[in-house]
Amino acid sequence: MTDGQLLKPSPEESVFGAQPSHRMASTVSAGHRSVLGPSRPPLAVWPPLDFALGAFSCCAACVFTNPLEVVKTRLQLQGELRARGSYQRHYRGALQALWVVGRTDGLRGLQKGLSVGLMYQGVMNGVRLGSYSYCESLGVTSFHGGSLLSGAVAGALGAFIASPAYLVKTHLQAQTMEAIAVGHQHNHLGVSDAFVTIYRRDGVIGLWRGVNGAVPRVMMGSAAQLATFTSAKEWVSHSQWVSPNSWLTTLIAAMISGVAVAVSMTPFDVISTRLYNQPVDEFRRGRLYHGFSDCMLKVCQAEGLRGFYKGMGPVFLRLAPHTMLSMLFWDLLRQQTVKDQQG
Repeated sequence: MTDGQLLKPSPEESVFGAQPSHRMASTVSAGHRSVLGPSRPPLAVWPPLDFALGAFSCCAACVFTNPLEVVKTRLQLQGELRARGSYQRHYRGALQALWVVGRTDGLRGLQKGLSVGLMYQGVMNGVRLGSYSYCESLGVTSFHGGSLLSGAVAGALGAFIASPAYLVKTHLQAQTMEAIAVGHQHNHLGVSDAFVTIYRRDGVIGLWRGVNGAVPRVMMGSAAQLATFTSAKEWVSHSQWVSPNSWLTTLIAAMISGVAVAVSMTPFDVISTRLYNQPVDEFRRGRLYHGFSDCMLKVCQAEGLRGFYKGMGPVFLRLAPHTMLSMLFWDLLRQQTVKDQQG
């Protein structure tokens, strides 16, 4: 395989490149339809290489946003299946929760589950972004609804494969001292101990417990993220607010995408966290929920609609910068890779 086959820039433009002037007017007029309509030809990157770039990008973002993931998990488990006002609130918001966790568990407590979180981000987002890029190279995203469909399918595939890592991450991030504990405490000694304990107790299937909540969660988030990021990036480029070759184009698009992800994914995130963290009985069945729909119904009945948006603050504070960083890193790495090959 030659260098030209390994990495080929788009015939019309690079990731940041401006479109020819004779097409710009028509593209701007259709900018508001770009999520469901045709989009510009994407950068064609060799799928295995794009897998690695996507994995590295999201792992780099995870290092910065993991403390917010810890706080988000605690807030979503607080007051589980209990009416508002009937339980003690250890955590009252993102900033206060960060302070409580740091004061009680120390700085290491703010990075609980980081190693397995990196494992999850690497596998899930490597598969997700790599698959989406492959769909781009096949031209699937150029059809009406192609971006949404490709993002959802890529997200579902990544979530399923990486589900065991997310299961362990949720268990570890929920663990803390009894004084500020929320949700079920699994008391694992570490990442390897968690994997071994779950496998010995529940078998291989047990490692995929809660995947029925993770797949719709990531499908929704992935479809919103990748579709809105692609559309927003085109819109910013065509608006000519900043230079088309500037990294600010990617940054602004990622900020817009982060808002869309946080709003659309939070209810699915709450359900996913509950399903992953619930205890199991001697028959290997969940003690609190029987599945996705049962969890959704019980949360609605016991906690109301507001229960689906528990932890919305840290969800946005985590997802927005994580989306910005991961999409920025991914796009810049792909652009630099093409430049290196051309050079």
